[in-house]
Amino acid sequence: MKNSKTWLIIFLIVLLVIGVVLGIGYYKKLTENKQNPIVTMNIKDYGTIKIELYPDMAPNTVANFIKLAQNGYYNGLTFHRVVQDFMIQGGDKAGDGTGSVTLKDLYPNGESEDEYCIEGEFVANNYTDNTLKLERGVIAMARGDYTSISTALRTESYNSGGAQFFIMVKDTPRINGLYAAFGRVTEGMDIVDQIVALETVVETDEETGETTETDMPVNKPVIESVTVETFGKDYGYPETLEPFDYMSYLMSMYSGSLTSSEE
Repeated sequence: MKNSKTWLIIFLIVLLVIGVVLGIGYYKKLTENKQNPIVTMNIKDYGTIKIELYPDMAPNTVANFIKLAQNGYYNGLTFHRVVQDFMIQGGDKAGDGTGSVTLKDLYPNGESEDEYCIEGEFVANNYTDNTLKLERGVIAMARGDYTSISTALRTESYNSGGAQFFIMVKDTPRINGLYAAFGRVTEGMDIVDQIVALETVVETDEETGETTETDMPVNKPVIESVTVETFGKDYGYPETLEPFDYMSYLMSMYSGSLTSSEE
């Protein structure tokens, strides 16, 4: 009888210890500070911009940006576009907005030079988990807009982001939900303000002499390096898509119009 009571007491003590351990673990899980990835972007002659990424809002976009940064893709590229009271844009390997990111940039040990893009994680593209607004300091993924060619190419436009990004300098509600916002500047907005105010290239028409101001800086700021502190978490590789071949689309439209006119 005494042995039975002893074992019962031991059993209850074990249950109590297990309950305490599980309770402490659950409490820690509830109260621990979640550490989002932190980007450190060093701009030559300007200083450092720090950005907190939000994987809860746009997980695939964040994974894509982190992996490209870890592979050194952004190092040496520039901010090639500045628009007053709107944003600064960078991350294009051609330096003028025409470059394309490839699978080799994503998988440096691979051999594929095929271009890729990622799905747009924003409301207009039927992705409802991203509620981040395009406000001052927010970073978002740039994308193409093929709707000027045809209004039917909305989906192709929405899913055309790859590596280029932009940082907002002013709240712009009219584009909320139209681009994949995925983080926010926490330090260095003064640098962003300096960049957006840069002098831009003025083009002159040789025939008419008329001038047009572009949005490309005369002296494009160089992104010396981009690193990401992930606090030990591996965000993996993003899911990728084949990019829309708009040149082939244009050719098919042109061929079709020629055929119709010949008939």
